[in-house]
Amino acid sequence: MRRPFKAPPTVKEGPRANREIRVPRVQLIDDDGNNRGVVAIDDALRTADEAGLDLVEVSPNADPPVCKITDLGKMKYQSQKKASEARKKQKTFEVKEIKMRPNIDTHDYEVKMKAVRRFFEAGDKVKLTLRFRGREMAHLELGMQLLNRVREEVEPIAKVEAEPKLEGRQMMMVLAPR
Repeated sequence: MRRPFKAPPTVKEGPRANREIRVPRVQLIDDDGNNRGVVAIDDALRTADEAGLDLVEVSPNADPPVCKITDLGKMKYQSQKKASEARKKQKTFEVKEIKMRPNIDTHDYEVKMKAVRRFFEAGDKVKLTLRFRGREMAHLELGMQLLNRVREEVEPIAKVEAEPKLEGRQMMMVLAPR
C-alpha cells in the first residue's frame, strides 16, 4: 500500500526483535536470565529459534546492544499491563466552576458552599466566579468581601491557588483541596 504524499514514515512501537536487529554482534541474555556474553547476531537468532522464542533488543544504546531471548508477545502484554496499572494509580482532578453574584442570598450561598465542599471531598479544584452586572461594577468591594468569606469558610479543607482577580466583569479565585 502506498503512503500518501508527504506522509511521515510509519513508526514501529516497542523494541526491535529478531530480523529487525541490524548489528553484527550483541550481548546475549538467554531465557533463564544468564549472560552468554558477546555473540554474533546469527548465533543469537539461532539460539532463540531453538528455544522457540524471540530475540528482543532490551538495551539498544549499549555497546554492543543487549538482547534477550524471550517471548515478545508476553513482554508486550506485561508492559501494557504495567502502563494501565500506572494510569489507574494516577490521580486526575478537574476544575469545577461555581458561579455567584455579589449580592447572593444566604440560602443560595449555603447551597453553593455545600457544592464546593462536595467538590473538595472528591479531590477536585474549585474556580469561584463572581459575575458583576450593570451598576454592581461600582461595588467591587462587595465581591471581594464575598470571596474572602468563602476563603475563611473553607480554610480548614482548602487553600487558595489563585488569588481573587478581576477580568472584565468577572472576579475569579481558584481553590484547591489540602
